[in-house]
Amino acid sequence: MMQLKKAVTEGVMRHRLGRVILLSVLGILLNILGSNVAEVTGLPIYLDSIGTVLIAAMSGSLPGVAVGFFTNIFKIFTSGFSSIYYGVINVLIALLTSYLSKRGFFQKLYKTLVAVLALAFVGGGIGSVLTWFLFGFANEGITASLAKKIYESSSMSLFVSQFLADYSIDVIDKLITVVIVFIIIKVLPNKIEERFRYDGWQQRPIPDDIIFAMNKGGVRRISLRTKILLLLTVASLLVAIVAVLIGYFLFKRATIDDHTVLGEGVARLAADVIDGNRVDEYLTEGENAEGYRETEEVLYRLRDGSPDIKYVYVYKIEEDGCHVVFDLDVEGEEEAAQPGEVIPFDEGFSEYIPSLLKGEKIPSVITNDSYGWLLTAYAPVYDSDGHCVCYAAADISMTQLVTESHSFLAKQISLFTGFFILVMAVGLWLADYGIIYPVNSMAFTAKAFAYNSEEVMEENVDQIKKLDIHTGDEIENLYGAFTKTTADSMEYVQDIRSKTEMIAKMQSGLIFVLADMVENRDKVTGDHIKKTSAYVELIGKKLKERGLYTDYVTDEYIEYLRDSAPLHDVGKITISDLILNKNGKLTDEEYAIMKSHTSAGRKVIEQVMEKVPDSQYLRMAANMANFHHERWDGTGYPEGRKGDEIPLSARIMTIADVFDALVSRRSYKEPFTFDQAMKMIEEGAGTHFDPVIAKVFVESWDDVKKIADDFSED
Repeated sequence: MMQLKKAVTEGVMRHRLGRVILLSVLGILLNILGSNVAEVTGLPIYLDSIGTVLIAAMSGSLPGVAVGFFTNIFKIFTSGFSSIYYGVINVLIALLTSYLSKRGFFQKLYKTLVAVLALAFVGGGIGSVLTWFLFGFANEGITASLAKKIYESSSMSLFVSQFLADYSIDVIDKLITVVIVFIIIKVLPNKIEERFRYDGWQQRPIPDDIIFAMNKGGVRRISLRTKILLLLTVASLLVAIVAVLIGYFLFKRATIDDHTVLGEGVARLAADVIDGNRVDEYLTEGENAEGYRETEEVLYRLRDGSPDIKYVYVYKIEEDGCHVVFDLDVEGEEEAAQPGEVIPFDEGFSEYIPSLLKGEKIPSVITNDSYGWLLTAYAPVYDSDGHCVCYAAADISMTQLVTESHSFLAKQISLFTGFFILVMAVGLWLADYGIIYPVNSMAFTAKAFAYNSEEVMEENVDQIKKLDIHTGDEIENLYGAFTKTTADSMEYVQDIRSKTEMIAKMQSGLIFVLADMVENRDKVTGDHIKKTSAYVELIGKKLKERGLYTDYVTDEYIEYLRDSAPLHDVGKITISDLILNKNGKLTDEEYAIMKSHTSAGRKVIEQVMEKVPDSQYLRMAANMANFHHERWDGTGYPEGRKGDEIPLSARIMTIADVFDALVSRRSYKEPFTFDQAMKMIEEGAGTHFDPVIAKVFVESWDDVKKIADDFSED
């Protein structure tokens, strides 16, 4: 039966997954269709996230993220490769939409306006920042004209102008998108919408409030979900960082190599057009030398052949510096050096000067000085005898390398970020439904497994069974063992509770038998132990009701008071019957012996405690036996303690003991009336009795009277 149920559940899940995949494909097509419609109609909007928003709102974050990411993969074939870099924007839109949908932002029209502004911030705001890093100021595109108008009509920077233009346009775009999604959600019946929500439960679904309570459940340090999130994050980030850095450095290295090839090629071509036999003539006569202008024009054409070539010049290297043979003018800069001028050696070439003086070849050199960040390539110029007479040089600007490297880095980061979010969404989704929710639901249910009553225990075991976890892995095995263990534990606890209750009753009965045996030796005390037990229990309850002595007084403490009270006079077992039952007043010697029953009672109970060392009520009984004749003002016995030095249980016992003695007949006195006894308790507050406890006792007049009357009727 269990296997059949499991198979049916898995079949339902696969069927629902199929529907969600189909809906996701439709979402991708809807994104592409919307984008094409906007492009064909020439509307200044995008409409490329309608499917993303719709799927994320209906089916959740994971299908929405998948739609957003793969939409931009497919758009490579229609809109160019640059579309893939904006996949991260669509992914972020899916996450935000799923978050807003769970909080009802697509159920009420006024809330959709907030959703529009939020989604536009992602699509237009973050998208604008991404565009800036990828391509700089966008001279082309939907928002280019608006951005230029803002820039030309205000004092804003290019970046701010582009940001405002992108955000403004995207507000309109997201308004149309959200309205379309709002209408679809409102038109679709709830049952149909529910069929397309894929939550991936591998157990009985848990309500949102229970999930919230489970997630808020305290853990010692860090939750399992957070650990998995950290693991996924660290692993994905490490892979992404390594891949991005490797790609970045390879790109940078390749770009430098390309610049080096360009520089060396231009330098060699320049060297080829120089007549080495006429270099000295060029130095002395300059432009007047035969063929100088023609050669200079060729050098200009070489320099203008690529925007990356900044300078082309020809130097003769001498001990005193670089003697200018050719130096081409550069627009916007100072006039070029004239033939024959001597330019000092650049510090960046200091290690190559000996080689240059010898006419040897040197590698390309990258420098960053007053002329800018340049890659310089030198090519020797030879005369007809094969002697190096000068060098032709080409300076390639490396500034573009920074821009291109940053753009390449931004492209990689945007691409990996979108993929990273997709991996995180899939990983967390699998972790939530395959690990976190099953484990948390078992832990949450186990925490509620209270041993209060058979009904509660059976209910909790039934709740555990109803979890119906079927992950098909070790967690399902754990759940099976957990279910069996809890059921067995319930049986064991029931058995233990039954035996414990029996032992407790036997123990309580033995205590009363022992106390009754002691009391029976005192022929005039009557039901003293029963009445004092009732009084101390009443005092304990009243103290708890009024929030007094909260550090001590609990329900368990009150039970200990009640159970310990019968032993407060157990020390009388050591007192002679002649003294205990003497008619008339005791002598001083006899009274001293009678007083010893307090410490004797403590010793008797302590002997029992040696056999039962962890008994809380026996420890309380020892205090009550030893100190119930102490007085608040310190004039009592056996130790003369005063105030809070006297244990609370003994202070409570004192009032119960004295009150019962006052209203009871003794061999040496007649009983006082109830009113007289209560008056005496009130008058003894602060001297004989704890004033707080005495006040509570007196104010419980009716309850005390009822106890007294019940026993008088017996």
